[in-house]
Amino acid sequence: MRNKTLFISNMYPGKKNPSFGVFVKNQIDLLNAKGVKGDNIVISDDKSGKFNVLKKYGVWFAKSLYSLLFNYKKYNLVHAHYVFPSGLIALLFKKVRNIPYVVTAHGGDIDRMPYKNKVIFMITEKILKEADAVIAVGEKLKEDIVKNFHIDSNNIYVLNMGVNRDVFIPFDQDQMRKQLGLATDTKRLLFVGNIIRAKGIDELIKAFANLKKSFDDLQLDIIGAQKDPQYIQEVHNLIERLDVEDISIHPPKGQKEIASWMAAADAFILPSHIEGFGLVALEALSTNTPVVGSDVGGLSYLLRNDVGILVEPKSEDSLKEGIKKILESDKIKTMLIKNGENKAEEFDQEVIIQSIVNIYKNIEERHYE
Repeated sequence: MRNKTLFISNMYPGKKNPSFGVFVKNQIDLLNAKGVKGDNIVISDDKSGKFNVLKKYGVWFAKSLYSLLFNYKKYNLVHAHYVFPSGLIALLFKKVRNIPYVVTAHGGDIDRMPYKNKVIFMITEKILKEADAVIAVGEKLKEDIVKNFHIDSNNIYVLNMGVNRDVFIPFDQDQMRKQLGLATDTKRLLFVGNIIRAKGIDELIKAFANLKKSFDDLQLDIIGAQKDPQYIQEVHNLIERLDVEDISIHPPKGQKEIASWMAAADAFILPSHIEGFGLVALEALSTNTPVVGSDVGGLSYLLRNDVGILVEPKSEDSLKEGIKKILESDKIKTMLIKNGENKAEEFDQEVIIQSIVNIYKNIEERHYE
């Protein structure tokens, strides 16, 4: 009996990295709670290196092939997270077993991956065109899909991953700092995300070094996975060369702990060079923490209209001035907190999940009528 959804993702949290694709797990868990039965074929290993990548993707594809050959009768729908390579598995289920699929585009699978070579571009376009529904996590992403891959806009739904407002809630700042063992008499900036060049880490450190000249009590916390040892060394070299103190780099943390760190910060900084939606920025807004983010991708839409402060990407000077506005003006900070709260309510994950359930139902009714 076909009564299950097969969820495919090449990013999913594991014990060693609880933040790796955690937004995918959160959405699947909520769909399960809404009565959507499902199985997962996912990659929960975030390690890089040629051998490890070949091994984990090989196992992943083998499990997918087994389900395609022997377990397919259980599934009435496939939902793939990331157009390539996850969407390729969904496409195979449709072509071989006539099972419809939904694919969620998260950002890098649209603005980076397809341009690695012509074959990946063609496969990405095919996956998008054959999908029974495409979900884009931001307006800019939808625009890029329509423009670059010639996909019918009526088949694309703009739905971000949603924010868990039971986890990311406002806390008393001093209380959170005491709980985390942080000084209560300092100003703190926070970054959460993969520690890679594309996240604007270089610009953040340089902007922080300049701000320290005016704000002696300023602290910077960087939380995230350190995937590239060579780049991490470059970061440490940059900090040493600038002779700047009060920068702490932390390993990945679970969502509840991240929420505490956000609530303890005076401002959350996301200086990405590219960003599909910027869920982590939305999570910060939900804790009533003002956000400074690059005017790129989904952040341009999320933070506009004074929801946050938008700055020029790859510009340490623009980033410095954006952060400075929050540190110097209680009026601006209060306005951002109020507008951020309204935006977080708008993107409550419960609303998003119901929309996805409705998409599933519409597809199943069309396909199995």
